[in-house]
Amino acid sequence: MAGGTKRLPRAVREQQMLDAAVEVFSEKGFHETSMDAIAARASISKPMLYLYYGSKDELFAACIGREGQRFVEALAPAGDPNLPPRAQLRVALESFLGFVDEHRHSWMVLYRQALAQQAFANQVRSSRDRLIELTAHLLESSTRDPEPDMDFTIMAVALVGAGEAVADRIAGGEIDVAKAADLLENLAWRGLAGRRRTDTPG
Repeated sequence: MAGGTKRLPRAVREQQMLDAAVEVFSEKGFHETSMDAIAARASISKPMLYLYYGSKDELFAACIGREGQRFVEALAPAGDPNLPPRAQLRVALESFLGFVDEHRHSWMVLYRQALAQQAFANQVRSSRDRLIELTAHLLESSTRDPEPDMDFTIMAVALVGAGEAVADRIAGGEIDVAKAADLLENLAWRGLAGRRRTDTPG
């Protein structure tokens, strides 16, 4: 099997190794994962794995880079300026949660394994910051008569944090994407609709 793998194009071999690495890292965690286990999962020899990735740190960084790019690409449709804010919000939620549902191993590596490792945390923040930036924009553009001191970025951080908690439930198979998106949309839209501090409950 290893011999057959060697005849594959380089890009295919790299994808195969990264796929295997993401799976094993998500299952065992960074510290408990060995290069032997990844090589076995990828059906290649350990020397070949080291030929492409000189260390476990280098391989883990490559996993984060690829999965982070996939995450950012998944969010791209939510940036469509032709969509009204609520539609953008829905697309953003479905893109985010759909990514987690389809790439559960990726979610574990990006948001649980990588963020727990200080050496790799900064590499993850760019994709997370993209989601926060998008959410803050939606909050700001959709809040009626915002107070001058409203910090939409902090509000977005809180909302994204709630989304990450719900995403964990998706990754664990406890809730489906549509129900999770409904829950977060309703939560977010109450904030997006806004109410001035001088308003009284109706």
